[in-house]
Amino acid sequence: MMSGTIIDNTTVSTPTNTAGHMLDLDEEDDDLEVFSKDTTNGSSFNASMQTSPGSMINQYKFEEEERDVDAKDIFVTVDNPETHVNAIETYITYRVVTKTTRSEFDSSEFEVRRRYQDFMWLKGRLEEAHPTLIVHPLPEKFVMRGMVERFNEDFIETRKRALNRFLNKIAEHPIFSSSEDFKLFLTAESGALASHKKQGPGFLSRMGESVRGLAATVRGIKNRPEEFTAMQEYVEAFGQKMSSLDKVTQRIVREQKEYLEELKECAPTYTLWSNSEEELAEPLKCMAGSLDRCFKETEEQVKHLNDNLTPIIHEYVLCTDTLKTVLRRRDNIQAELEAKTEALVAKAADKEVMREDLEKLDDRLEWANNALKSDWTRWKKVMRTDLRSAFIDTAEKNVNYYEKCLAVWESFLMSQKTDAEGREMLDSS
Repeated sequence: MMSGTIIDNTTVSTPTNTAGHMLDLDEEDDDLEVFSKDTTNGSSFNASMQTSPGSMINQYKFEEEERDVDAKDIFVTVDNPETHVNAIETYITYRVVTKTTRSEFDSSEFEVRRRYQDFMWLKGRLEEAHPTLIVHPLPEKFVMRGMVERFNEDFIETRKRALNRFLNKIAEHPIFSSSEDFKLFLTAESGALASHKKQGPGFLSRMGESVRGLAATVRGIKNRPEEFTAMQEYVEAFGQKMSSLDKVTQRIVREQKEYLEELKECAPTYTLWSNSEEELAEPLKCMAGSLDRCFKETEEQVKHLNDNLTPIIHEYVLCTDTLKTVLRRRDNIQAELEAKTEALVAKAADKEVMREDLEKLDDRLEWANNALKSDWTRWKKVMRTDLRSAFIDTAEKNVNYYEKCLAVWESFLMSQKTDAEGREMLDSS
């Protein structure tokens, strides 16, 4: 775990590569995947966290602790958005309904209302307590691409679904779901939650963390374990691919919506034409009916893309930012350990105090490494499941859409063929 450096006949702990300790990554799989949204720089570490290697083993056995879907014991739903207007601001709250069988809850069902900043508070608290675990992304705070007005129905519905996914990801996480902050978020009345939020770290504390993180970034690290370098490289490549896919998917949805508007105008045009063209009236009306049915099927398909595929892809774009932040936090801890080790070599005074700090930092780094490795493996499975499910659902929807449109036009052709044969028989008689 630690290698010894002799300084004035005293052994000082320095970090070594922790690969192979605790919960190893799957060596047979080169894909390293995990992702979320955050813009906070610097390291963050809760002083009350357990940092001993023994506590890490018990706390981060994700593979053993992860619950089976059938045994899920907490269910969260976000719905019923309401707009609130007062003299200061206009904002939206969402109903959060929780059903659970967990003994630590006082009841089996809770209902509270939360606004977006409450979700941001929860995300921040989880990141503060577990700086190298991966918190699922929240939707962007400001207007999303393609949204003209912050309080229009499309924006509110899109945000509601994203907030619902966020809470359910937290509920499915073996560590986050047991957080006291998560429990408070789900159960406390608005006033009680507001009071608790005021007890968070002050401005100077957050500023100190940012300064330490900036210093560590400038200083850099010397011996990052190879597995974390591989993670960083993978996140960069994955982020580029997901960003490209996100842009293409957004463009497809936008063009499909434009096509839908054009298609909507076709059926009335054919109907109007049929009123002035007696000989073609019947096929023109059939064309109008066929186009109208295809419009309805296309509308449903575009809605599916917009509600299901597009949000998942965009969330994993946001996830890459969180992974970069989590990796940076891990690096900052190592950089701080390396800096203090060098300082101990250079200084003659206060070495005993510095040695104690080094031991704490070394445990903290080991904790961070193992936490990240374990959550990375867990998140990799979640990401694959999410994307695979979204792709399969989209494929099935596309097949269903084209089959229905094909049936519409086959029916049209059959009706015209029957009409033509009928006319031929009348002409021959």
